[in-house]
Amino acid sequence: MMLIEETTIPVAALPVEQFKAHMRLGSGFADDTVQDAALRGFLVAAIAAIEARIGKVLITRDFSWSVNSWRDRAGEVLPVSPVREISALLVSNAAGVEAVVAPEDYRLEKDSQHPRLRPAGALLSVIATGGSAKITFSAGMASDWGGLPADLGHAVLLLAAHYYEYRDETALSDGCMPFGVTSLIQRYRTVRFGLGAAQ
Repeated sequence: MMLIEETTIPVAALPVEQFKAHMRLGSGFADDTVQDAALRGFLVAAIAAIEARIGKVLITRDFSWSVNSWRDRAGEVLPVSPVREISALLVSNAAGVEAVVAPEDYRLEKDSQHPRLRPAGALLSVIATGGSAKITFSAGMASDWGGLPADLGHAVLLLAAHYYEYRDETALSDGCMPFGVTSLIQRYRTVRFGLGAAQ
């Protein structure tokens, strides 16, 4: 399995001015924009970290996902959520020859936790031995910053500020995330059940 982010977060969707206000950075100076590239980097890093933690895409963008076999031909769970639409499904054989699956042969079952690619009939198209299937789709909670839930937007600003403040720190443990951020994102985390316990 391989998930590829085909498009990146548009620069215009990043709340640089809001982040500056959150950080109480000075304004009205000739060099106001000198740090903008760095601030955008901290925002993108914070968004990526939160998306990885909750398993959901915040700002809508395009993805492609390749698999060598279906886990369940009656419906394949997609790797991220929420999925807005599936734009294409291609199946290739061992020689790499691709065939487009007709859109009427599959559908998207929308779900905030586990969206699925479903067949229109009983089963998804067969993937030949040595072949693969490639699903292209768009996913995201909002098309721009203003469409995000307020608590997730605030969590991104808090984490980006944390990265900014500790940008030279090398002693922090791997995966360090401030308590305020984890509290804000907790309710968005995907619940997984395994071996009788929820994670």
